[in-house]
Amino acid sequence: MDNKEIYKKTIGFSVRRLLWDILAFLAFTALTALGFVILDKTSNAGLIGLAIGALVGGIVSYILLRYVSYTYKAGQIAMMTEAITKDKLPDDVIGAGKKIVKERFTTITAYFAVTGVIKGIFRQLGRGLTAIGKAVGGDAGSTVGSTVSAVIDTIVAYLCDCCLGWVFYRSDIKATKATCEGAVLFFRHGKTLLKNLGRVFGMSLVSFLVIGGIFFGISYLIMSCFPDAFRGLSNAIVNTGSNVPAWVSDINTLTIVSAAISGVVFWSILHSAFIRPFILVGVLRNYINSGKNDIPSEKAFDELDSKSKKFAELHSKLDA
Repeated sequence: MDNKEIYKKTIGFSVRRLLWDILAFLAFTALTALGFVILDKTSNAGLIGLAIGALVGGIVSYILLRYVSYTYKAGQIAMMTEAITKDKLPDDVIGAGKKIVKERFTTITAYFAVTGVIKGIFRQLGRGLTAIGKAVGGDAGSTVGSTVSAVIDTIVAYLCDCCLGWVFYRSDIKATKATCEGAVLFFRHGKTLLKNLGRVFGMSLVSFLVIGGIFFGISYLIMSCFPDAFRGLSNAIVNTGSNVPAWVSDINTLTIVSAAISGVVFWSILHSAFIRPFILVGVLRNYINSGKNDIPSEKAFDELDSKSKKFAELHSKLDA
């Protein structure tokens, strides 16, 4: 199966994730707006209501994204991995993906424990490059190291997903050990994996300009129909009297900024659901293939212990 076929076969996960992401966004927006309107009408404390509504909305959206959406994201990665390694997929791709996630991670706590460690390992390795650059070339070296580290941070999400794919691929061993193997693969085959860098940045930029631009325009047209709401929001912010930027009092500028934020949010949702998985298939294929015939050994674990405290902590738990 080629990358496009795998993407098409697993697109159902993206659709379901999108629906939950939109639901979470709408819940956050509605509760935030509701909080503002209620307190603004009842006690002229709209800004406080805005903050309370945003807090409640944030909690609700967090629960939806963490406890529901994660199943589809992990299931998609599991099915991509199966397609890459077995060159086929079951008829019920969605059901099979959810089943594998539940079998591999019996509880949501186990899933987030592993993914949390994965992120910690890769980010620590990225920060290590900054320190190396500074030690070698002083401030100039630090700048170079920071730039490289920033690049790694940009694709760290892809590497985390690839490592998760490796955890699904190595279903015959414990998830913690498979996580260790996945981290070693990145360190050992970094140059091979980073060859997708141009594709990652290029497609991300194009999707940001196109998707973000479209939804900025749509959001601005909709928000422009409610000038009174933005006038009330502006007055509430200005009345706080705490170093409020001048543009906040300009209703049109406030509307533009709000529309821009909305455009970024919708871009993030759609990019994560549809564009990112398309990019991920190719990166994941390189990642899995880099390790299929070169399974990391215990000696490789020992070598990485000194480079990442997070990795050393996870490694020590293997024998616990």
